[in-house]
This record gives sequence, C-alpha cells and structure tokens, in this order.
Amino acid sequence: MLNSTNRFLFLPLFLLLVFQQTWLASGSPVREKTFHRPDPLQHFKYYNGDFDVRNKHYVASAAFTGVHGYAFACVWLLCGMVFAIFLIVKCLCGGSASLTCLDHYYLHIFFLLLFFTSLAIIASSFVLTTSQKTLRRTEKLKESVVGIGEDALRTLGRVIKTTNQMQLLLLPYNPQICASLNSTTQDLRTNSRVIRRSIDRSEQSFDQATHTSYVAHFVVLTVNLVTLVAGIVLMLLYWRPGFIIIIFCFWILASLCWFLTGFDFFLHTFAEDACSAFEDFEKNPQNSSLGSMLPCMNESFSGKLIAQIGYTIHRFVVELNSNMSVIYRLLGVSEENEEVMGVIKICDPFPESSNLNYVSQSCPQNAIRIGDLSKILAKFTCHEVGTGEECKKEGRFLPETSYNMAHAYSRSIQDLLDIYPDLQKLSKCTVVKNKVADIVSNQCKPIRVSTKLLWSSMLSLSIIMVVLVLTCLAKALQCWGRPLSMYSRTP
Repeated sequence: MLNSTNRFLFLPLFLLLVFQQTWLASGSPVREKTFHRPDPLQHFKYYNGDFDVRNKHYVASAAFTGVHGYAFACVWLLCGMVFAIFLIVKCLCGGSASLTCLDHYYLHIFFLLLFFTSLAIIASSFVLTTSQKTLRRTEKLKESVVGIGEDALRTLGRVIKTTNQMQLLLLPYNPQICASLNSTTQDLRTNSRVIRRSIDRSEQSFDQATHTSYVAHFVVLTVNLVTLVAGIVLMLLYWRPGFIIIIFCFWILASLCWFLTGFDFFLHTFAEDACSAFEDFEKNPQNSSLGSMLPCMNESFSGKLIAQIGYTIHRFVVELNSNMSVIYRLLGVSEENEEVMGVIKICDPFPESSNLNYVSQSCPQNAIRIGDLSKILAKFTCHEVGTGEECKKEGRFLPETSYNMAHAYSRSIQDLLDIYPDLQKLSKCTVVKNKVADIVSNQCKPIRVSTKLLWSSMLSLSIIMVVLVLTCLAKALQCWGRPLSMYSRTP
C-alpha cells in the first residue's frame, strides 16, 4: 500500500517534470511573414527570411534598405572631390571660373543664401529634437522587450527554488524522483543562463546601436549648426578664404546628412518590421516570426497538460480525504489513537472538478491546506528528546520518522501548488503575451511615427544642405576675378 500511495503521490511531480521538459523544448513555430531583400553579406543575393535580430543576414538586408542615402552620400562626396580638383587645376592654369558679375544677381544669391541657411538651421534643430524623442521611445521599447525576459527569469527562478526545496524534502524517501527533479532543475538553470546571456547581449547591442545613432546625429547636427552660423558670419564679413573653407565643410556635412538619412530609413524599416512581428505574435504566437525568440507552448497542448496536473492533485486530495484511516495506518497510528487525532480534512484547491480552476483561498473552515498537515501531526509527534512512555502520557504517539515522511510529502505537494500559477503563466505564455500586447497597443504607433518623422526630417535637411552648397558655390564663384577689396562694400 505504501508503494502504490507513493506512486500516486508523486504522479503530480512527474507531470511537473514532463511539463518543464516540454516547455523547454517547445518553440519551433511555422513562420508566416518573410522578407525579400538584397543581402550585401551574400553578394546581394536576396534574403528570404523573417524578422530575427539575431540573424546577421536579416540585419544586413534591413540596413541595405537605406542604400539610396548611402549611395547619394558617396556620390556627393565624390563630386565634391572632383570639383575641388577641377578648381585647383583651373587656378594653377590661370583660368577663370567666375560667373557673370551683375549686382542684381549678387543680391538674389545673397538673399537665397540667407534663406537656405536659416532653413537649414531650423531643420537641424528639428532633427536634433526628433532624434532625442526617438531615443527616449526606443529606450522605452528596449525596457519592455528586455522586461519580457526578466519576467520569464523571475518565474523560472521561483520554479527552480521550489524544485530545490522539493529535492531536499524528498531525498530520504524517494531518491529516484529527486534525481529527476535535479535533472529538471539543472535544465532550468541552463535555460535561465541562456536567457540571461541573451538579455545581456541584446541589451548591450541595443544600447550600442541606439546611443551610437543618437551620438552620430548629435555630433553631425551640432557641427552643422555651428558651421551654418559661421557661414552667415563669414558671408556678412565678405572673407572669401574662410567662406571657401565653410563651403567644403558644408559639402562634407551634406554627405554625412545623406548617410544619416539612409541609416534613419533603415531604423524606420527595422521599427516597421519589429512592430509587424509583434502584431503577428499577438494574433498567433505559433505562426509568428518571434516564436523562435519568444517560445510559447501550443496552447491546446499546454492547457491539457495543466488540466492534467490539476486533475491529478484534485484526485489525490479526494482519495486522501476518503481514506484518511489508511493514511493513519501508513503513519503507524493505531485505531484507538486515530480517534484522538480526529478526522482531518485536506483542502481541495480544485473544488470544481469540471473546470479545475485553481483557487488558492478556497478552503472551508473545517479543512486545512495540504501543506499545513504537518502542523496538525506535529501535536501528536513523539520526538527523540522524549521517551516512549512520556510521549504516550502526553498523547504524542506518532513516530518522528512517520512525521518527517508526512511532512516531506505534504510540503512537496504544497510547493507544487504554490508554483501552479507560475506553471500556468509559462504554459499559456501569459507573461510574454501581456508584454507584447502592451508594446503593440502603446508603443508601436509612437515608435513608427517617431522613426518616420526622423527619416523624413533628415531627408529634408539633406536636400536643403545640397541646395545650400550649390547656392554657396554660386556665391563664391560670382565675380571670381574681382579684387578682394570689392567685397568690402555692402551688397
């Protein structure tokens, strides 16, 4: 009878082991959305895959979407070098590169230069502000994504702590189940370390990318603002050598702006891909491209597994309550002492066997939690400090070994019940789904708007800088052959 009771008692524990192993092995979704983009890491062959920040080919193909900005930056910089060489050769050969010297053209170009310089200052300030807002929103998104892993780690930590407690309790009575529990605990620890490394690596990469982007924008735009102001001052002072230097600075800054335009388009593309992946995950975790990064069990299977655990515990408590006299015999309590102990009723945490909803506070007044069974038995336990006769006189007739065994069994089942809500969260992927739902509802739209606004404003600034450089060239080439003293007069 003891062996059969042990097998029945530890069936919930075996179900826990099966549940944990299945959960750890799950997460091979059927991918739904794929991208068709050139991948520079594969000689520009198309990347046919889904959203996966861990895949360098996805990142490379997404970054390549900003190729128009990168290409224009290179072409513009190359044109500047060619034009500079052309001017140097012209000067060395004694040629003239001046435009027609007419005062009304001079005035037109002067006011155009002031207009585009002012426009560039306004655009640079706007882009700088937008970049700061984008950084704050991406930081918030990072905290939410990292929070998914942190919540999962906390849940796994509670499960690991409980399995360790169960091992210590059950080791003297069932080494086989302890070995299985130890194996499961080691697997949980391994997966926790993997999750922790993944979180740290992702957080570090995310911080490097976002802060590098922000610093690049801040440096380029700050230098651009300073150079624009210096250009206005030099233009008003009519100091041609300094103005020529400013033009070359503008040219380089325009190239950098175009490069950042391409990068911002990549950032916007990445935000669109990420939010689309989160939306797909919210609708169907198993068919989402995020399934491999945020693994969830098949809901129908996990629901049956959790229900089986609940049903097994429910049946165990029912059988325990209906056969309490048998339990007394197993504990070495005689029939006459059984009347002294009275009838002990164990609280059933699953009172409704039809739906098996776990209710942690559903115990009636005449019942106790299974974890409190040892407290009742402790009143009738004879410890080693006392003799047998003294224990009988005091009504403590339960051997200490029997008490320890009952305590280990009841405490282990109670520990399993305590982590039952955590097992439900893991099986239903509640933690991940709640976080993803929050990201989709509250963060995706702002981050999409912010990255799109950053890209479009950066594009506008780049165009303005190109027009400004051309206007500056027209201003510098105007009356190239005039003596420098001619520039001391007002326009």
